[in-house]
Amino acid sequence: MIGFIGSVFSPWYRWSGRRSPQNHVCINVATYGPGGRFTMTDRGADALRQSRDRLQVGPSALQWTGRQLVVEVDEIGAPPLVTRVRGSVTLTPTALFDRTVPLTPDGRHTWRPFAPIARVEVDLSQGHRWQGHGYFDANFGSAALESDFRFWTWGRFPHRGGATCFYDATRIDGSRLATALHFSPDGSIEPIEAPPLKRFRRSLWAVRRETRSDPGFSPHQVRPMLDAPFYCRSQVRTRIDGEETTGVHEALDLRRFSSSLLKPMIALRVPRRAGWRF
Repeated sequence: MIGFIGSVFSPWYRWSGRRSPQNHVCINVATYGPGGRFTMTDRGADALRQSRDRLQVGPSALQWTGRQLVVEVDEIGAPPLVTRVRGSVTLTPTALFDRTVPLTPDGRHTWRPFAPIARVEVDLSQGHRWQGHGYFDANFGSAALESDFRFWTWGRFPHRGGATCFYDATRIDGSRLATALHFSPDGSIEPIEAPPLKRFRRSLWAVRRETRSDPGFSPHQVRPMLDAPFYCRSQVRTRIDGEETTGVHEALDLRRFSSSLLKPMIALRVPRRAGWRF
């Protein structure tokens, strides 16, 4: 689930020249398995309402209560499964982390892991009701991703009673980002020495995938989640400091995403709805 102001993966935002982020807003919801749905409607400025504790985009909203993040969902699934996705997701952080990680030397892109250790309660239509591990972060940028990056991978893995995150990227100038942080339930953050970067099987769309893993262990996909021509999200098994763990992994190929031929394909899954009335 992602809330966007300036929907970076929307072709409509790209075609607009990215002049007005507030005119391309979205709350993206993806569920998996039987009854899985994908929603990513690009909405106009009339659909956006913001306050200190609430972000509303048309019929859906994110609300911070002071203790929990409550997401109210009322969206329409993308073709070919055009059905409503309704319900709520409640995230309860174990601790809140105040750390901004620059992804580029000039700070045009940053990452904020607000709550890498959390619990979630999911109650959505199509039978998606469960409780489990949760995670909440944000990315901020003042330029298009494809202007500054060629490729990146990110992973969040339960580890040593907390969570370890790896953020690896190849920037457009060929320089590399390699961030490895461990988050503890007491709210502390520890930079760690990252194990070697290892490639594993490509996605269904042949997106390259790699993650960090101890020597002698081969990371591998445990469960597919979301596959697109430029992006893959999956559950991946790896080993960190002798501990095997399964976490969520993402791979993003910005060279593919920048292709003008791909934008009409994405538009079929990301409809534009400019008007909205509260």
